[in-house]
Amino acid sequence: MITLASDFGTPYPAAMKGVLLRRTDARLVDVGHDFPRHDVRTAAFWLRETLPYFPPATHLVVVDPGVGTDRAAIAIRARDHTLVGPDNGVLLPAARRLAGDGALEISVVDEEALEPVVPAGETAPDPGEGPKSNTFHGRDVFAPTAAAVHESDGLDSLSLLTPTTDPVDLELPTAALEDGRAVGEVLVVDDFGNAITNVPGEFLKARERVVANGEPVPVGDTFEAVPAGERLATVGSHGYVELDVNRGRGEAAFDLAVGDRVVLESAD
Repeated sequence: MITLASDFGTPYPAAMKGVLLRRTDARLVDVGHDFPRHDVRTAAFWLRETLPYFPPATHLVVVDPGVGTDRAAIAIRARDHTLVGPDNGVLLPAARRLAGDGALEISVVDEEALEPVVPAGETAPDPGEGPKSNTFHGRDVFAPTAAAVHESDGLDSLSLLTPTTDPVDLELPTAALEDGRAVGEVLVVDDFGNAITNVPGEFLKARERVVANGEPVPVGDTFEAVPAGERLATVGSHGYVELDVNRGRGEAAFDLAVGDRVVLESAD
C-alpha cells in the first residue's frame, strides 16, 4: 500500500498516481490533497494523527514550499512504515509516533540515481540527463522514490538512498500546565472551524466550565452538550482541547487563528 498526501488540490495528484502505477502494483490510498497550501506544520499535525491508523505502508507526502531548491528528498523508516517526502520537517512528527520507542532509519535520496519520469510514448533520455521539473518533485522525485521503496526489501537495499542523521526537524509545540492553568496555542483549525489547541484533553477532566482567554465557556463531552450556535470546550478525537461551536465555527466565535495564544483557566 502507498498512501498519498499533499497540498496539491487537483489535478497534480493524478500525475503522481500515474507514475506510481507504471512502477508498482501497490494499492494507492489518498490521505488528502487539500492541506493548507505551503503549511508544513498543519500537514505534520494531521499526518501524525492519521497515519498510525494505517496498516504497514509507504507514505508519500508532498507539502513542499521549498521545491526546486537545495532542500533534500528523504525516506524515513519507522517500524513497518516508510515515509517519503521533502526534508522540511513534515515527516518527523508522524514518523516518531509510528516508531513508538523504536529508532528511525533516515536516508537522503540521490535524485540523479532515479529512473527518469517520461510521459508514455516519449523516449527516455540518457541516465542522469532526464528532464526534472523544478516545480513538481511530487511527480519527478517523490513518486519514483516511493515506488522504489515499496518494491524494495528495505532502505539499505536501495543504492539511491544514503543514511543521514541530520534531517530538518519539526517539533509541534506543547502547552504549559500549572495550578489549574494551561497556556498553549491553536495548532490547527479543521474544516468544521474547530480550533484545535495543544492543551491535553486531561485539563478538562471533571470540569464543567473553563475560562478561555478571559471568557467562561461550558465543557461538554459532545457538541450537542450545548444548544446549536453555542460555544463550548471539548476534547477532540486527537486527545487535545478544542474550542468549538455546536453546528458553527469555533475559530470565528472565539476570534482565533492558527498560532494564536490560548489560556485556559479553571472556572471552579
